[in-house]
Amino acid sequence: MAIPILMYHQIDQPPPRGTPLRGLVVAPASFAWQMRLLRSLGYQGLSMRDLEPYLAGQKQGKVVGLTFDDGYQNNLMHALPVLQRHRFTATCYGVSGMVGGSNVWDSDKVQPKPLMTQAEWQAWLQAGMDVGSHTCTHARLTDLDAASAREEIAASRQALQQLLGCEVRHFCYPYGRYDDTHAQMAREAGYASATTTQRGRVQVGDDVFKLKRIMVARATHPLQFLLKVLTRYEDKRS
Repeated sequence: MAIPILMYHQIDQPPPRGTPLRGLVVAPASFAWQMRLLRSLGYQGLSMRDLEPYLAGQKQGKVVGLTFDDGYQNNLMHALPVLQRHRFTATCYGVSGMVGGSNVWDSDKVQPKPLMTQAEWQAWLQAGMDVGSHTCTHARLTDLDAASAREEIAASRQALQQLLGCEVRHFCYPYGRYDDTHAQMAREAGYASATTTQRGRVQVGDDVFKLKRIMVARATHPLQFLLKVLTRYEDKRS
């Protein structure tokens, strides 16, 4: 059974044409029809926490993973009400050192967008959603020495758990950049999975520290969305 794990970033009104990274901003109306379409097709949208038994082969069903990278405030504002309407759950991967800050890692490309505060993360959790880790500083792990990479991976989990009072079981590699040593570090840090930006669906038996995902972009139209979910959509680019 192949399981699609969808990858989102921001759910907000897209910036003007020509703005860098515009494709990562999905309009609230588009996100709403995408979730409505999943529901009409009989899919259950699940967080990585709730997807665990399906990835392990302990459960079977028509499920799709829902993930949001970075922890934008607009995920809470625009995505959460839609998720609740359909009784879906989702994982949002937070940058532990930038809670309540902004996406400073993109400051040379775009205007800053606010990330969730501690109180907003608590609201996300209280709504039944899941929190994952996206390192301490949104670090490009492949640019770091081993000790620094290990610190980014492990300390972010510890910090989020202490700040939010919840277990953080799932990790996401910033920029999709990682190698086998980083996957091992995530395992040793106590995570149950790690997601990448490599495109494709996942199968029971896949390495849970190298899970593929399917990006949903601003311009994804209904037919493309259906193909991403229903077919073995793969692209070798990372």
